[in-house]
Amino acid sequence: MRVEILVEDASGKIMLEHLIPQIIGYGNGHKIRVINIQDLKHRVMSRMPRRLAKTLPWDSILFQTLSIQLTAYRKSFEAGIGLIVAVIVDLDYRNYDEFLLQMNELFCCSCEHKFSGNVFLAVEEGEAWLLGDKRAILKAYPFAKKYVLDSYVQDSICGTWEWLADAIFRGGSEKLTEIGYPQIGREKCQWADNIAKYMDTENNTSPSFITFRDGLKQLVNDKK
Repeated sequence: MRVEILVEDASGKIMLEHLIPQIIGYGNGHKIRVINIQDLKHRVMSRMPRRLAKTLPWDSILFQTLSIQLTAYRKSFEAGIGLIVAVIVDLDYRNYDEFLLQMNELFCCSCEHKFSGNVFLAVEEGEAWLLGDKRAILKAYPFAKKYVLDSYVQDSICGTWEWLADAIFRGGSEKLTEIGYPQIGREKCQWADNIAKYMDTENNTSPSFITFRDGLKQLVNDKK
């Protein structure tokens, strides 16, 4: 069975490459690939004038990129035999029900029900799944500020990566924001790598992670 997991950014890809073996395993005949959607966006950007590409909103790039990739799966896998596709994107500050509906409509229109799959939202963003396992955070960062971790309300719309930065980054989110990108992205990737290796997928308190974990298991079991 082939499992393709599309995730919104590099840190999410790193995190899931640690976690997927716990959830469904790389054995048992599964061929699993985790893809950073950002690495696919050139397919959209290259089709338009450079000036327009630079100003195009991320939602537009995201939707077009996913449409192209999902359509490619539909055309490449005959009747979707042995193929499962999971799409994971950050909710950020969007309305949950409206955004999930949009994503599901995109998924269904692109794949035309030729293969199995589902869309999952990380609420508010991927760092919420890391914060769902405080034990793993403290294992990776013994110096982490416990009062910051304890005051986090799981899956709240609060500026999640900033909250994690306040707990484990010297100078907190204020200092890291001052430094800016690309350093923020590098730090987020490092956090994902350091924390996810210690995470226990069966004991995570993030509701959106649990939805993803159980949903992916169900997709795989339904294909057996």
